[in-house]
Amino acid sequence: MTAPPARQGPVTVRVFIQRLSATPRGARLARRLTGNQLDMWGIPYGADVSDRAAVIVAELAANAVTHGRVPGRDFELRLTLLPRILRIEVTDTHSGPPRPAVRPPGPLDEHGRGLMLVEALADRWEVVDGEPPAKTVRADLRCS
Repeated sequence: MTAPPARQGPVTVRVFIQRLSATPRGARLARRLTGNQLDMWGIPYGADVSDRAAVIVAELAANAVTHGRVPGRDFELRLTLLPRILRIEVTDTHSGPPRPAVRPPGPLDEHGRGLMLVEALADRWEVVDGEPPAKTVRADLRCS
């Protein structure tokens, strides 16, 4: 005789999606919206996950505005709160081959540290090709 399957409680998944203009103002707004949304979901400002998420969103949004910008097209911020994981996705409209690896910039380089920060702060991250023309950079953070 087999035991009946164990009942699992409901799983709550929260999703926030916002399209933003591919401008420096849109990138700044993405970071502010992230902190606000996480606070509404019970992850307060100043918490480790909130602070890491803010930096990751700032870097990915800045990259979307700087490198992934196609005139007249927006970028998208998607936050997904799963049980124990916060997933951050920034989608821009520039498709192309993802970078094979994050390389440290030279000591005098003025740019090139954004993905190093993402790699250091995220528990996992990747570049996902979307329906052309689009690519998404996804970063996962463990929530305690």
